[in-house]
Amino acid sequence: MEVLRALVRLFSYLYHGLLCLFLLAISGMALLTDMHSLQLDMLPWKGTSLTYWVLGSGLLGLATLVLALRGTLPSLFFVWSLAVLVMLVKGYVFSGFFFDTGEFRTAIFLILGALIATCGAWYRMTRRTER
Repeated sequence: MEVLRALVRLFSYLYHGLLCLFLLAISGMALLTDMHSLQLDMLPWKGTSLTYWVLGSGLLGLATLVLALRGTLPSLFFVWSLAVLVMLVKGYVFSGFFFDTGEFRTAIFLILGALIATCGAWYRMTRRTER
């Protein structure tokens, strides 16, 4: 059982690490090109505010990931993971988002990945440290 928990924790770190790098990359490109034309219809923001929310989210997520990896404030990483899961479910399921061909499958994989990553963050938060 410990091996499975360790694998789920590793998946959680990888999932959120890649997500944060993706968020930083797309917001950074939008800022560098001075276009601020991100179109992420599953999120509640639009225009320039969307760019800054995505940038801030990427930085916050990366900070919580680093803190969790160092063993400091793993509960903050769990809150971040839960927030990502809630935003994905709210944005894709409860917002009236319309899917193009092939997008539904991607959304399901993203939501399932976030669910598994949240379980990994929970395991990280509840793991007992050995002294």
